[in-house]
Amino acid sequence: MSDRAALVFEERKYSLAQVETLTDGLAAALVKHGVRAGERVALMASNRPEFILAVRAAWRLGAAIVLLSPSWKQAEIEHALSITGARRAVGDQEALGRLLPMWHLDEPFPAAGGPFPDPDPDADALLVFSSGTTGLPKAVRHTRRSFAAAVGHWRDALGLTAADRIQITTPPSHILGLLNIVTALETGSWMRLHRRFDLELMLRSIERDRITVEMAVAPIALAIASHPALETYDLSSLRYIMWGATPVTASVAETVTRRTGVGWLPAYGASELPVIACNPVGGARLDSVGQAVGGVRLRVVSLESGAVLGPGETGEIQARAESLMAGYLPAEATAEAFDDGWYRTGDVGTLDADGWLRLTDRVREMVKVRGFQVAPAEVEGVLHAHPAVADCAVFGVPDAADGEALTAAVTPVAPVDAAELIAWVGERLASYKRPRAVVFVDEIPRLPSGKVLRRVLKERYGRTSDH
Repeated sequence: MSDRAALVFEERKYSLAQVETLTDGLAAALVKHGVRAGERVALMASNRPEFILAVRAAWRLGAAIVLLSPSWKQAEIEHALSITGARRAVGDQEALGRLLPMWHLDEPFPAAGGPFPDPDPDADALLVFSSGTTGLPKAVRHTRRSFAAAVGHWRDALGLTAADRIQITTPPSHILGLLNIVTALETGSWMRLHRRFDLELMLRSIERDRITVEMAVAPIALAIASHPALETYDLSSLRYIMWGATPVTASVAETVTRRTGVGWLPAYGASELPVIACNPVGGARLDSVGQAVGGVRLRVVSLESGAVLGPGETGEIQARAESLMAGYLPAEATAEAFDDGWYRTGDVGTLDADGWLRLTDRVREMVKVRGFQVAPAEVEGVLHAHPAVADCAVFGVPDAADGEALTAAVTPVAPVDAAELIAWVGERLASYKRPRAVVFVDEIPRLPSGKVLRRVLKERYGRTSDH
C-alpha cells in the first residue's frame, strides 16, 4: 500500500495505510464502547478526519452508521434516534452525547486493532435522512452492497482515478459528501477535507493543491460566479466542476466557464439512489442532468395512469439499480416509494430517444434548499405551535443561490412580526428549514379536504427570492 498522502486535513496528512490502521484502532475502541455487528450507531460530528474513521470503523465491525447533521436541534435528533433504534453514538456534538452513550472523537484510541469478522454484504451499512411529505424525516437504509454499487457508479460517472485530486467542502453527513469521500478512498484519489465551506480557501486549494475535480451545489456555483477576483486564481488543473443537488442554472454555469475556462458536469442522484444520471465527462450539456449511469435503468411514467411513456413525454421519473436503497424507516413508508420494483423519484421530467434526462418539476411538495430536502409540513408543524399563528402554509420559491427558498404564508390570531416567526422556526429546526420570508394572509387557500393549495400561494407570492 502506497505511503503517499490519501487524506489531507489542514496540516495533517494520512496515507491509505495510515487510514486503514487508524480505522482498525477506532474499531477496537468502539468494541470496548459496546458496538457490535448488526447494531446502528449514531454519528454526529463536524468535518474532521475522525468522522471518516468512525464510518469505516463501524463498517469494519459490521455495524451501521446513522448519519445525523451537526446542525440539527434536539427534537430532530430525538426523532432520528427513535425511528432508527440507535443505542450508542460516536461524535463530537454535546447534543447527541446528552441522549446516548457517546464515544467522543477527541478521545485517544489504540493504534491498531482486529482481526474483525467478514461483514454481511446485505446487512445495513448506512442510514441517511430524507424528508417525506408527511413532514418528519425518514431514514434511508443502504446495505453494504447497495452503497458499494453507488460508489462504483460514481467513480465511473466521474471518470475518477488514482491520479485525481479532490476536496470536500460539503457536509459528510449528507449523502453526496459521504459518497465523494468513500469513492475517493476506494479509488486512491488524493483528497483534502475542509472543516467548513470557505470560498476563498476552496479557490486557493484548487490552485495550490492542483485539484482536478471540484464538487459544487447551487450556492457554491453562485459564489464562484460572483467572486470579483475569480480571474486571479489559477484553476487550470480542474478537469470539470460537478453540479449536483439542483438543476443547473445555465447563466451561472456559463459565467463561471467564461471567466475561468472550466466546464461543468451536471449529475443527478438522491439519498435513496445516490447516482442516477450524469453527463459524459467529454461532452456535458447544461440542459440535461445527463444519461443513466451504467447499472441504472430509467423510465418515465404517466402522472395520471402510471403507464410507461415514450421518448420526450413528460411524467414521473422512475429508476432501478443495485445501488437502490433497501427501504425506509419507518418501514411502512417504503411501499409508496416503489412502483413494481421501480423507485419513484418524485421528480417530473422527460427522457429523450438518446437517453438524455431533463427534470422539469417535482411530484411531491418537497422544497430543496441548498441540496437538502425540506418538507413543508415539518416547518408548518413548528409554526402552528406559535401562539400567534392561526393557520399557515409553507412553500418554495426559486432562489439563485439556494435552488429554492422557503416562504411561509401565515394567518395570525394575534399581532406578530415576520422576524419573530422566522426566529421561532430557527430555534427548533436546522437553519436550512428556516423560512426566508413570511407573508401575512387572511386565509390559507385549501381544498375541501383540507389540503393546502400551494400552487395558488406560489402564484400569488412566489416571486424569485433575491436575498
